[in-house]
Amino acid sequence: MRWRLLVVMPVVLVAGLLILDRVFPLPMPGDDQARVVLAEDGTPLWRFADAEGVWRYPVTIDQVSPYYLQALLTYEDRWFYQHPGINPLAVLRAGWQNLSGGRVVSGGSTLSMQVARLLDPHSRSLAGKLKQVWRTVQLEWHLSKAQILTLYLNRAPFGGTLQGVAAASWAYLGKPPSQLTRAEAALLAVLPQAPSRLRPDRHPQRAQAARDKVLQRLAAFDVWPQSAVNDALEEPVLLAPRQAPRLAPLLARRLNTPGSPPLIHTTIDAALQRRLEDLLVGWKARLPAHTSAAILVAELPNMAVRAYLGSVDLADSQRFGHVDMVRATRSPGSTLKPFLYGMALDAGLIHSESLLQDVPRRYGDYRPGNFAANFSGPVSASSALALSLNLPAVQLLEAYGPKRFAGELRSAGVPLALPPLAEPNLSLILGGAGSRLEELVSGYSAFARGGKVARLRYQPQAPLYERRLLSPGAAWIIRKILSGQARPSTDPHAELVQRPTLAWKTGTSYGFRDAWAIGVAPRYVIGVWIGRPDGTPVAGQFGLASAAPLLLQVHDLLVNRDSQRGIALPRDRQPASVGVAAICWPLGQPLDSKSDNCRRQRFAWTLDGTTPPTLQAQDQPLGLGLLERVWLNSQQLRVDASCPGATARDVALWPAPLEPWLPRRERRAARLPAPDETCAPQAAPNTAPLSIVGVRDGDRLRQPATSDRALRIELTALGGNGRRWWFLEGRQVAETAADERFVHVFKRTGEFQLSVLDESGQTALLHFSVLP
Repeated sequence: MRWRLLVVMPVVLVAGLLILDRVFPLPMPGDDQARVVLAEDGTPLWRFADAEGVWRYPVTIDQVSPYYLQALLTYEDRWFYQHPGINPLAVLRAGWQNLSGGRVVSGGSTLSMQVARLLDPHSRSLAGKLKQVWRTVQLEWHLSKAQILTLYLNRAPFGGTLQGVAAASWAYLGKPPSQLTRAEAALLAVLPQAPSRLRPDRHPQRAQAARDKVLQRLAAFDVWPQSAVNDALEEPVLLAPRQAPRLAPLLARRLNTPGSPPLIHTTIDAALQRRLEDLLVGWKARLPAHTSAAILVAELPNMAVRAYLGSVDLADSQRFGHVDMVRATRSPGSTLKPFLYGMALDAGLIHSESLLQDVPRRYGDYRPGNFAANFSGPVSASSALALSLNLPAVQLLEAYGPKRFAGELRSAGVPLALPPLAEPNLSLILGGAGSRLEELVSGYSAFARGGKVARLRYQPQAPLYERRLLSPGAAWIIRKILSGQARPSTDPHAELVQRPTLAWKTGTSYGFRDAWAIGVAPRYVIGVWIGRPDGTPVAGQFGLASAAPLLLQVHDLLVNRDSQRGIALPRDRQPASVGVAAICWPLGQPLDSKSDNCRRQRFAWTLDGTTPPTLQAQDQPLGLGLLERVWLNSQQLRVDASCPGATARDVALWPAPLEPWLPRRERRAARLPAPDETCAPQAAPNTAPLSIVGVRDGDRLRQPATSDRALRIELTALGGNGRRWWFLEGRQVAETAADERFVHVFKRTGEFQLSVLDESGQTALLHFSVLP
């Protein structure tokens, strides 16, 4: 009977333990772990605490310094890998010391028992101890020693809301646990014994005394050489206050989505992010009230985002610091112009020196104007882009097509937001749509990546995804223009291999709501936005004055960092499709420089050897073409083609809308030979429609507050024929020649009607107001 009991009892005991294990399972940690957002090198950027306000930085055993593991096991549990979870000798030793000393001298808990208490806290009663023993048995039953040790590394308390050796290492020492010195390892090994009493930021003397005790034990057990321990004893305890990770908060919030892992890895360069955040805080005093700013920096070779600043200061509620302006949809102003000019190059509409018209234009109720409120007349495509002139860009978009432009941007990954049911129109190129800073930065990468738009990568695992927007040649030419090298060398055979500089473009939205500056550097693409997140206008805030200085400062910082690190800058080689051609205005094509039709010679970048002719504006019906065929007699007077001895000659003429900006010798009247009255041409050349320059229909004018003089407006007429007669409210106020200007002084306020009449009977009329 006794032997049966000896056989049955173990079976019953094992069965009982199995039932208890099923009824009271081991409370393993769930998915409530706090999340930590990491820089590319593992530096914590931001942390999100769990429901109890605790934050952790999960690590594995191989991510912790061997010094720490040696100090921990030597001090806490030398026989960790030998005992079954409970060390009977340690329990007996602790009991004897406590009884003989009359107080608690040492504890007998193993690391496994400490983990059991961390997973399932218990009281110090006998029942509590039995519960701890049971949980320890379960731990050893279900988990390996490595898994138990990993739980301790991530759950041990280190004071305040810190749990885990990695969180403590970053908070107290500012370094990863893999880089701990011997002294630091000993300090962190002892802290969980009394985390509140030994916190090094509050009680450095206590912490150092406890650390030294660990170091001496490591020497006594010959774990570390005495010489190494002596050196560690000389090392002071860090007295700096505990630092919580506080970098890239808006990116951290963006990536902290449901289901995210405990460690959220990013491509951010922590050192660069910290420097730019400090820089932007310094800019707060230079910004108007309630104004925020955003900076985005991506590395061109892999499109990894190295710095992400969504606002000027997260804690500044007056500046809406919680609003991420990297993702906000805003009017892009003129920042879309480089895309249009690049597309027009690829479409064969222009070359870099094509003649465009910076003249007043009107499309129904839409009357675009320049930022400086004046007009330049004839301009090259490169100058129009470099100076960000609006009227040439509208002319170019009209020729290219707004829907085509918006569609190709969207296909390449640069979508434009439009109001519901709205279709793309000519206002797109001046900011009449919505875009985001991250989309524009991604789009500008095309100018350095051979015409391909690459999507930004915020996390290392994100693939590099790109789509073509421009040809390599068009992208190269636009980058040259934006970097201040609009015109090629006068030597068409010169090898253009040089270091690239910063190519950048500014933009300002309507009403001074948004100031933009986006630059393409040798290794980076940089985006800067400044404005009020609520969309309130800020007078005097525009891209060149507000955002560009910050962009240039960020660029200088990046160049200096790369130089200090010895990073070589890439060479900027001219694509084979790009050539150089000498072209002549006004036709925009190659001519002999001695030809009478070559009125101005310029050197242009060309694509695939093509030199498109001068682009004419579609909304301005020009009475004359750019190349007028005339017949001349022996005296070089213009005659009818049927006259005896008439010879044909082609005369290059400037577009008629440019007449007011041309010198007298270049105007049509001077370029066309005088007619021969004895055999005059049968039909006089047509003329361009008559229009008024100097004021626009519907304008509301006001004298500047800083001036006490009456309002003065300089007026001239565009197109027409012969002399002009000017009428204000039906009363003649001036008579001018065809190319003459005059100034009228408005001595009263109110609404006015202005009209002009030319010799051919054409009239132009408009209405405007002069405000007090």
